[in-house]
Amino acid sequence: MDGVSFEGAKDDITMQFAMVWSQIKAPLIVPMLRIAVFLCLIMSVMMFIERVYMGIVISLVKLFGRRPEKRYKWEPMKDDVELGNSSYPMVLVQIPMYNEREVYQLSIGAACGLSWPSDRIVVQVLDDSTDQAIKELVQIECQRWASKGVNIKYEVRDNRNGYKAGALKEGMKRSYVKQCDYVAIFDADFQPEPDFLWRTIPFLVHNPELALIQARWKFVNSDECLMTRMQEMSLDYHFTVEQEVGSSSYAFFGFNGTAGVWRIAALNEAGGWKDRTTVEDMDLAVRASLKGWKFCYLSDLKVKNELPSTLKAYRYQQHRWSCGPANLFRKMVLEIIRNKKVSTWKKVHVIYSFFFVRKVIAHINTFVFYCIVLPATVVVPEVVVPKWGAVYIPSVITLLNAVGTPRSLHLLVFWILFENVMSLHRTKATIIGLLEASRVNEWVVTEKLGDALKSKAGGKVASKKPRFKIGDRFHLLELGVGFYLFFCGCYDVMFGKNHYFIFLFIQAIAFFIMAFGYVGTFVPTS
Repeated sequence: MDGVSFEGAKDDITMQFAMVWSQIKAPLIVPMLRIAVFLCLIMSVMMFIERVYMGIVISLVKLFGRRPEKRYKWEPMKDDVELGNSSYPMVLVQIPMYNEREVYQLSIGAACGLSWPSDRIVVQVLDDSTDQAIKELVQIECQRWASKGVNIKYEVRDNRNGYKAGALKEGMKRSYVKQCDYVAIFDADFQPEPDFLWRTIPFLVHNPELALIQARWKFVNSDECLMTRMQEMSLDYHFTVEQEVGSSSYAFFGFNGTAGVWRIAALNEAGGWKDRTTVEDMDLAVRASLKGWKFCYLSDLKVKNELPSTLKAYRYQQHRWSCGPANLFRKMVLEIIRNKKVSTWKKVHVIYSFFFVRKVIAHINTFVFYCIVLPATVVVPEVVVPKWGAVYIPSVITLLNAVGTPRSLHLLVFWILFENVMSLHRTKATIIGLLEASRVNEWVVTEKLGDALKSKAGGKVASKKPRFKIGDRFHLLELGVGFYLFFCGCYDVMFGKNHYFIFLFIQAIAFFIMAFGYVGTFVPTS
């Protein structure tokens, strides 16, 4: 009897739900979804035009060989018999670090190995470490290089105010910095080649209008796991296309925060380092550009560094990289509009192309359109998405993105699925940045593993079963979207005609895999 009453109640709830759905579907759901589709299609067209435009520009740059050496004056630094080493500019090398046990020796060693007259270079290690043992190790390493005759300064402060921007700002206040003309900045996992300064400084010496020389990143651990390969594909497009187009067309692009050399006069004129957002590098670049300074990107100059190989580290990094630009856009948009020093065309590029399309629209549209709106049209067949918007535009955008990493073309499907999942995280961060909500200034230093994983894997730890915190391995938002896509896929199998279920099921699986943290490298706790 209880079984019959339970079945009756279940049927009753189902009927009530169906009745409510039928009543709100036509007057509310369908119009709202049509508006959402219309807005998403507009954003897709904006992204498409932006990608095609950049594709055309980069093709012309490659075709006509507009190399930086042709656009700007460049000749090697020469010895002056009378002046001696004093004819060379004074260079400061800053290495900000925070509890970098695994990589501090690599970066300090690489910076101290830079080829430049020894009395014309100062290496400044800015150690914000809170772990006393690591602090001591870094200090000992600095002393070791100092004993070899390297002019190296170990700087600490009694707080972490402003995080990286605060450390760099504090470092610039030292008395010996007043003698310096240029500052090269390297994060703790970056290893420049010895000739780095010989290839960058001449641009700044011979071209007084240049404020920044940015080098390209070279990833030493891109083959570590599938997640690092996916990151390589996204970042290679950024360095191969976005930075090159910005440099050759507008002499403006976002400073990558590391592997670059600044003219100290330009840095100071722009107002120095500010900690108002988590993208202090982009903030400085935009302010310097508004003062009329130009930037140059060197695609041939590569600096080795490490990609985050754990999902936790990557999520934190992407939160910072998505939230910060959106927040900076909110803070600077009126300042850019009011600026009198730069052309209207450059203002349009910075506001529309650099910020709005790439830093806001790209994240929001990728998630909202492909993970929410498009699946919803399966359940609401009255709303039709044209094929050009659902298939052709995203296909062209994806293929243009793949140009940066030809060796990973066979991983394109995995990259699409991975980027769609990460777009949830980036969209959340972008909205936080635009609204200045909580976590807007959250700064978690990206964990670098160096050779730690290899040494752990070779030791006894590898035989133990890894222990994880639930929060590190279980993500409710991804799980929720996964179930939503799975439901839409099932609905499409039963009632649909578009065969979207193939995409929906595969994408749902990708969300489930990420939700349970089965992506990237697992670092066992010892």
